[in-house]
Amino acid sequence: MLKSFFLNKKWFKWAWGGAFILFISLLAQVTLTVQINTWYKGFYDVLQEAKDIDQFWIGISNFLYLAIPYVFIYTLTNYLTRIWVLKWREAMTFDYVPLWSSNNIEVEGAAQRMQEDTMRFAYLLETLGLQVVRAIMTLLAFLPILWNMSKDIKVDFFNNIEGSLVWIAIITSFGSLIISWYVGIKLPGIEYDNQKVEAKFRKELVYGEDDRLNYAKPDTIFELFTGIKLIKHKLYLHYGYFDIWENLYSQMMVIVPYIVVAPSLFSGLVTLGVVIQTSNAFQRVHNSFSLFTQNWTTVTELRSVYKRLKEFELAIGYK
Repeated sequence: MLKSFFLNKKWFKWAWGGAFILFISLLAQVTLTVQINTWYKGFYDVLQEAKDIDQFWIGISNFLYLAIPYVFIYTLTNYLTRIWVLKWREAMTFDYVPLWSSNNIEVEGAAQRMQEDTMRFAYLLETLGLQVVRAIMTLLAFLPILWNMSKDIKVDFFNNIEGSLVWIAIITSFGSLIISWYVGIKLPGIEYDNQKVEAKFRKELVYGEDDRLNYAKPDTIFELFTGIKLIKHKLYLHYGYFDIWENLYSQMMVIVPYIVVAPSLFSGLVTLGVVIQTSNAFQRVHNSFSLFTQNWTTVTELRSVYKRLKEFELAIGYK
């Protein structure tokens, strides 16, 4: 999966050149988010004082100077990422085809693995991979900011600990990841089984297009679809458990930074602008740390697809 794109001379420019361009684009995004975070303090301090309407409009114009370029860079990054992962999928496909076509070994759902699984692999990389790189850059940019903000914020139980806000973000994020792992521990296996029964159903229908006398008979279709329903109900049940946990956690984390900063605001240690700026920085750091918790469904699908593609590579002798 990796070497077909990154270690292949044919795709060298696309793989590494594209990765470099995406890195620069993400760096520009993170730089703008840092500037927007700084903007929060001044703007909300103006709102708190509520004395000069001209300062308000200056703040709005300053925001637009940052937000509009961010939107264009964000859109361009997403477009380039889609092209990049499509090239990755192309590289994988044309590495697999010669080995598969010359190999007599029967592989369950081979056509699906080369078509749908490579497509899903590319899509999931586009969805998750970009977020991971952006999260790492965000952490590098915002951890020092949040650490310095902790000096002005009085936090109960963390009074004598430097970088208290950072530690709170780390503890809540990694705590949620551990809980998510246990709540969703069965999901990858069930998702893998789901792909197997879907592949059998699809294969029967494809054969039935050319030979309806021997394939895709009503009894066979009913039996195969019954298997799909059983695994789907099991999958939905386990996703239901995880959805309860994920949504509860997400809602609670909305108010955590305000609860942490509120005592300092009402005691007069900080202004409203500092509260909003701190809350924004905290959310960015926390969201970066808890990326996998927030995208557990995507992670589960990617693990399932990776397992299927790895099995396929072993079966066709891909090295």
